[in-house]
Amino acid sequence: MLKGISPLISPELLKVLCSMGHGDEIVLSDAHFPAASFNTNVLRADGLKVADLLRAILPLFELDSYVPHPLIMMAPVEGDRGRKLHGSRPSNQPPHKKRGPTRALRLL
Repeated sequence: MLKGISPLISPELLKVLCSMGHGDEIVLSDAHFPAASFNTNVLRADGLKVADLLRAILPLFELDSYVPHPLIMMAPVEGDRGRKLHGSRPSNQPPHKKRGPTRALRLL
């Protein structure tokens, strides 16, 4: 029996975290992120906030010291700062594009 693991972490997510090594990355995103277009290995965490899931993962997960930025977070686009968005991406926001080098955690 494992102790000290947050109930927010599903058995499937725990398995993925356990199998990750240097250079692997995981994306924690909201429901509007097109995850299936980036990878076929998609785990859903419906009803959970990204910040809560991150707080549950970080005590179990060693960030990769072999990359310059082992954790990155998406910032709001200029027109969205201070404004609460509902629904899908605003028409003035370009679609998400793949980014450069591999990181350990990517929050979108």
